[in-house]
Amino acid sequence: MWQHLTEEDRAPVQVGERRGMFGPASGQDTSGYGGLVTPTLLPGATPRPYGSYFDEVADALAQALVADGGPGSDAIEKVVVDRGELTLFVRREDLLAVARALRDTPSLRFEMCMGVSGVHYPGEEGRELHAVYPLLSITHGSRRVRLEVVAPDADPHIPSVVSVYPGNDWHERETWDMFGIVFDGHPALTRILMPDDWPGHPQRKDYPLGGIPVEYKGGVVPPPDERRAYS
Repeated sequence: MWQHLTEEDRAPVQVGERRGMFGPASGQDTSGYGGLVTPTLLPGATPRPYGSYFDEVADALAQALVADGGPGSDAIEKVVVDRGELTLFVRREDLLAVARALRDTPSLRFEMCMGVSGVHYPGEEGRELHAVYPLLSITHGSRRVRLEVVAPDADPHIPSVVSVYPGNDWHERETWDMFGIVFDGHPALTRILMPDDWPGHPQRKDYPLGGIPVEYKGGVVPPPDERRAYS
């Protein structure tokens, strides 16, 4: 499964760069490392064998995806093994089929989805928004796998997995609230942290910092540029 990798497939993917020690985008760099430029890299695809139980999971999933007219192995864009963890990059249109296969196949049985996290990579053109789902199998001794799905800023839609993992209801609402990922099919995709009429999505990297006081449950938090002074 997913064995025919080119050198380009295996190469790290650059999604941006950091300048200076702490990556300030405006103002002066006071770290003394103003000329330092560090690329932001994501790992490329991993060739077989993956090691650990990962090959067993990959093979069982491959069989499940071709059974009963499923989407086939093309549903998985790439497999990444990094820092001892397995990540399956899934085509967004096949997310539900992959999630059901991982949950229901007896040799897999990833019964628990621990939530969903959003990530915003403005420099990864056409793949700026990522949704990351950590899964856990209790049946098979706490095995873990991570699903990752991408969408462009111009079309930020990903299928909701609430029909497969009902516990993801609030997690998807928070990811929509903070990153603007629209989870199609969610039963009530409304804000969960910010006020209903709040403009924008505060954890995106293009969201402006400062200048906006936030009212939360009757308390007002001043904007960052008014909380402290450097003099």
